[in-house]
Amino acid sequence: MNGAQSLIQTLVACGVDVCFMNPGTSEMHFVAALDSVPQLRPVLALFEGVVTGAADGYARMADKPAATLLHLGPGLTNGLANVHNARRAWSPMVNIVGDHATYHKAFDAPLNSDVEGLAKPMTDWLRSSTKPNDVAADVAAAVLAARTAPGQIATLILPADVSWGQATAAAKALSVPARAKASDALVDSIAQALRSGDKCVLLLNGLALRERGLIAATRVGKQTGARVMCDTFPGRMQRGAGLPAVQRLNYFAEMAADDLKDTRHLILVGTRSPAAFFAYPGKPSDLVPEGCKVHVLASPADDAIEALEHLAEAVGAPKDGYTVESARRPDKPTGQLSSAAVAAGIGVYLPQNAIVVDEGNTEGIFTPLSTAGAPAHDWLFNTGGSIGLGLPLAIGAAVACPGRKVVCLEGDGSAMYTIQALWTMAREKLDVTTVVFANRSYKILNIELMRVGAEGAGARAKDMLDISRPDLDFVSLARGMGVDACRPDSAEAFCIAFERAMREPGPHLIECLV
Repeated sequence: MNGAQSLIQTLVACGVDVCFMNPGTSEMHFVAALDSVPQLRPVLALFEGVVTGAADGYARMADKPAATLLHLGPGLTNGLANVHNARRAWSPMVNIVGDHATYHKAFDAPLNSDVEGLAKPMTDWLRSSTKPNDVAADVAAAVLAARTAPGQIATLILPADVSWGQATAAAKALSVPARAKASDALVDSIAQALRSGDKCVLLLNGLALRERGLIAATRVGKQTGARVMCDTFPGRMQRGAGLPAVQRLNYFAEMAADDLKDTRHLILVGTRSPAAFFAYPGKPSDLVPEGCKVHVLASPADDAIEALEHLAEAVGAPKDGYTVESARRPDKPTGQLSSAAVAAGIGVYLPQNAIVVDEGNTEGIFTPLSTAGAPAHDWLFNTGGSIGLGLPLAIGAAVACPGRKVVCLEGDGSAMYTIQALWTMAREKLDVTTVVFANRSYKILNIELMRVGAEGAGARAKDMLDISRPDLDFVSLARGMGVDACRPDSAEAFCIAFERAMREPGPHLIECLV
């Protein structure tokens, strides 16, 4: 057994059975070892940003980490944007980064770099294996770190000679510590605030947005009059018919501030105190209103569901004291194709237990409303704001949940960051339907150009936010990578295409010029 074989065997022993990868020369012994450990599923991607984004999507839906395999410092840095997004979603991830052989580092070969230095800002646990016999224990420690609440990024650097050197055995899984529970005293103090008569808001994220958490939170809200909201871009939210509805905090700072206006008690459940996405001249960065007291019922690492259920009992909320979304569908759209028509068509045909990956950006704003009463489903957002996550996230979700339909709402500009993801969808025969909102512009930046008060923005400035000349052809791009694709020219044609995609397995892409 060599170091690479002990690594893969330990991953499997620790419950990590999927590895998204884009390997290079330094990782060839890992690649060769795949045949000796068939329990690990390898998934190839053509760009490292797809690798890390897919691992994020997998973790959000599987509630456990996938591994990634990245090639040296450049491969790691290619994937870091979506590692950033994964950290913001508290997704567990185990990155295996190959490096030059320990004795080769001294020669400063062309691909040599400070891998630890590159990894450090985006990882919660970092180690470099120095001996083949250390690899198994290091991997077990990495998986433990990744699975430690609220979910962490663990990065293990694997020099080539450590990978090919002889090792003795794999390691067993380490015990993951339980999430901390809210104390009686904390729950009682927050219950007292809720009974005060002051305006109160519960702000949710993480596990609080699963069904049990939603029910408990809305029990509290109905009993006390508190408003129940969630972060603007949560990692995963369960929603739809039969589930309680929760309003998301607005994206624009002034609208978010209005959401929280006059709040005297802000109760955080599985999240952090809210801040504006960006700084704007003359506008506050802190969204907590003046005079508002912030209470932390449960941090992202704590047991948010248990805390909410404890709080519901403390305020005397009846077990059935909550309301849910009724089952309803929008009318089937007709006429000109528009963002609203696309959203309505999705609402008409979205199936039970679907997974919606939302990177529709400005053109996708109508879709949450049109699907509010659709059969119960999961919704995944771009938590960290670094665009190019949607397509990879959909890959990971589809690998984690092979029996569920995945619908990826994608802006055209965002899609081009990781368009290679379509190839992996085709290769793995993943049941992902991608709806591209093609407005041929970075539209959100046109809005932000005005909002930040930038002076002197004329034709040259606005041209840098335009992605026409030439127009992108997503149908050709998708077909060139093996994905069935079409470009409907009306609302009726979109409905036909989307309904077919929901009925037929495998990857589909629908380009919508809006």
